[in-house]
Amino acid sequence: MVEMLLGRIVMREDSAQQFIYLTERGGARGFPIVIGAVEAAEIHRVVTAAESPRPLTHQLAHAIAAALDAEIIRCDIVDLRQNTFFAQLVLKRRGSDELSVVDARPSDAIALALRAKATIRVAESVLDQVRTDTSTDPLPKPEPPE
Repeated sequence: MVEMLLGRIVMREDSAQQFIYLTERGGARGFPIVIGAVEAAEIHRVVTAAESPRPLTHQLAHAIAAALDAEIIRCDIVDLRQNTFFAQLVLKRRGSDELSVVDARPSDAIALALRAKATIRVAESVLDQVRTDTSTDPLPKPEPPE
């Protein structure tokens, strides 16, 4: 597994598809993931430390984990099949070494991992299929405002 960082978020009002770009911690590899607008907005809220007046879905899931005395340890992107990424959210109950693994969409798992300040990892086999050199720019550029 390779540790990754959120490189950037590309949000476009004129599209239902948003992008996040993950980059290898201390390396040159990275790749984009197409995500939905809700997940992109949540990731943007976490990155900018913006809070909503009432808990939204990802905030609720994070609070439920905390209420159950569980800690989100990491998000693992474990597979890529038919152009779809598969992820797992790894949790640990405080005071225990036992880990619980929950299947999740990568966008949800990444949003929760960022909120919990947890690690994001990608399987080497997935990275080999999708990686780009971070010196190139595979994401579309947002249109400049008029």
